[in-house]
Amino acid sequence: MLLQYRFIEFIPEKVEEGILYISIEYCTAIHKCICGCGNEVVTPFSPTDWKLSFNGKSVSLHPSIGNWNFECQSHYWIKNNKIEFASLWTEKEIRVGRENDMDRKMDYFEGQNMVVKKEPLIQEIPKPSIWKKISMFFRL
Repeated sequence: MLLQYRFIEFIPEKVEEGILYISIEYCTAIHKCICGCGNEVVTPFSPTDWKLSFNGKSVSLHPSIGNWNFECQSHYWIKNNKIEFASLWTEKEIRVGRENDMDRKMDYFEGQNMVVKKEPLIQEIPKPSIWKKISMFFRL
């Protein structure tokens, strides 16, 4: 089975069967599930999610696409515009796969040494000192 691709900025309102829509600007792709169930499959590009390869003529996504939250639970690869079906996973394989995915994400983000600075929701205005109040009083 062949899959067409389209580079776009925004996801179209109507996602057509057999087309992988790719938004480089928003680091994501979307397509209809290959099994024909009609569900839309979103594959974000990031160091911890999918990687897109484009050789000028064809596209590939890595890793495989496992639609474990869909009733169909389809599992396939997109390689050089072709769909390669993969084996169905058991509940245990799905659970282990999700755990491994979470571990990869945790390792990646912990390794980034990201410091998140919490900003107060309301900026407090510093209270003037007693001397400032006195000097303001005498300026009137």
